[in-house]
Amino acid sequence: MSKPCVALYMQDKHDLRTEAIPYVQYAEEKGFDAVWQAESRLVRDAIVPMAAYAATTERIKVGSGVINCWTRNPALIASTFLTLDDLAPDRIMLGIGAWWEPLASKVGVQRRKPLKAMREIVTVVRRLLNGERVTFHGEFVHVTDIMLDVVYGRKGPRNVPIYIGATGMKMMELAGEIADGVLLNYLVSPKYNEMAMEHLAIGAKRAGRSIDDIDRPQLVVCSVDHDRKKALDNARKLVTQYLGQQPHIMKASGVDQELIDEINRILDWPATEEQIEQAMRLVPDDVVQMITASGTPEEVRRKVREYCDAGCTCPVLYPLGDDVKLMIDTFAEGF
Repeated sequence: MSKPCVALYMQDKHDLRTEAIPYVQYAEEKGFDAVWQAESRLVRDAIVPMAAYAATTERIKVGSGVINCWTRNPALIASTFLTLDDLAPDRIMLGIGAWWEPLASKVGVQRRKPLKAMREIVTVVRRLLNGERVTFHGEFVHVTDIMLDVVYGRKGPRNVPIYIGATGMKMMELAGEIADGVLLNYLVSPKYNEMAMEHLAIGAKRAGRSIDDIDRPQLVVCSVDHDRKKALDNARKLVTQYLGQQPHIMKASGVDQELIDEINRILDWPATEEQIEQAMRLVPDDVVQMITASGTPEEVRRKVREYCDAGCTCPVLYPLGDDVKLMIDTFAEGF
């Protein structure tokens, strides 16, 4: 029986040179299959860390989890990921999503018709990475007679699979139709996956494919500690922030709307530490454990298996707490 796929998710908590890169190298040493780098808040972009990981590892795949579809021209996206593929051939994965509010509007981005925008952008990026000369005039993308002008390096198609980061069901169907995979969101329950699989299958059918043709990695918040209470409290803080900042994810998770509203009455954006501490007291253990893998090593392994049983093909583990190596070790031998 082969070892199940497992991946590491890096955000902005760790110093890039002294912590993040060594963690990725340790994950590779322990048999992890991939690392995905976050790009969500206005903190750390995904591309620079991806290049750092790619340059300092040999085998592990490296993905963006996820860049947004609004702030980079599709020609620039294609050239960026071609460059990363030059650095780590056949190890790069392009994860792209439609961003979220209120961040998008605060930086002047109008998330208008995200499904149509995503379809146009993915179409053009894929054709460019396939080595095609592209003319495309849609509602959001306008390019005329362009191609990736490779002077040094491999010419022709690049093996850079495209993953759409999806939470809503319409975007899930689009991923099933046009993407190589979907990067399923975190802070959702395994039960959410049942609905997601149904809609992925609907999209795949439109393209003459089955859901088995769609890779389905999933971000999973993983707070592991031999002290169960400490593990739960570490996860509770993140859950509280997302209840306030990204209620669309929380609604998809099945979290009670009354709790979401109560949290939002306390939290501003960006929230202060004092507000977060106050709001955390409202979040019960059962909500934390419903939408995260939190607790002792055996508890988190069991929870991650639930996500896989519900359709995830590769858990992408977001480590909370200070002992990242404990989390990596917990999953090094499978689960």
